[in-house]
Amino acid sequence: MHKAGFVNIFGKPNAGKSTLLNAIIGEKLAIISPKVQTTRHRITGVLTEPGYQIVFSDTPGIIDPKYKLHEKMMGAVKSALEDADVALLIMDCRDNLEENLQLFEALKLKVPSILILNKMDNLTKEEMDALLARVNEWGKAKAVVPISARQQKGLKELMTEIVALLPEANAFYPDDTLTDKSTRFLVAEMIREKIFQLFEEEIPYHTTVIVTQYQEKETLTKITAEIIVTRDTQKGIILGEKGKSIRELGTLARLEIEKFIERKVFLELFVKVRNKWRDNDLFLKEYGY
Repeated sequence: MHKAGFVNIFGKPNAGKSTLLNAIIGEKLAIISPKVQTTRHRITGVLTEPGYQIVFSDTPGIIDPKYKLHEKMMGAVKSALEDADVALLIMDCRDNLEENLQLFEALKLKVPSILILNKMDNLTKEEMDALLARVNEWGKAKAVVPISARQQKGLKELMTEIVALLPEANAFYPDDTLTDKSTRFLVAEMIREKIFQLFEEEIPYHTTVIVTQYQEKETLTKITAEIIVTRDTQKGIILGEKGKSIRELGTLARLEIEKFIERKVFLELFVKVRNKWRDNDLFLKEYGY
């Protein structure tokens, strides 16, 4: 008997959705940053084991749409609701429980769900027992699993619960598939992750990255990417004094990409100003939202 299904991850920004996906798949598919709303697209990761295949999708955090970009992100959440076989509802243990449960109820799920209490390493045993008692009272999830995605604790228990809920089906993808995203997309996300790490406050939220060239040469891979910002001042910050910041960004991103594609990389970065790209349908379409 072979099982296969679509498992979608929902939760507030920063609950640990991307960290969980990366821990399960064992590859860095989703960008991770302590700043909220780093995941803007649905990222699909495929896990194939003897006897089952799970197609995971990590949705953007559930937020109130302030920009057109946010509306598109919430669109991704809604479409994820429609094609799931199992829903993973993830929350940070220390976050407000009632608020999270209200959010999960508002999703109006039609499929079985597993409630994941992430960052369990932040609670004492007594606190965790009390939290579990309150969650079990809620009673809407098929299972409740405490985990630490970062420390990879509780993942085995979680996988057992997920597989139990999967429908019987043949695999959807070939065995060696890791994701349905292109390498170009993943490379752009890695550059974006470094922008989150290096720059303050608003900059990352006003930025998107497009890979304009991806060429595999004999000894290395040549990659050109454009960093799109909304204002000249942001361009200045990303370039830095005498180009210092963009060089640092380029080095960090290049090392990360080399690790991922296992080849030497020549990376060229350009910064372009596109006024109000986040509210422009044409730009959003061009940038893949």
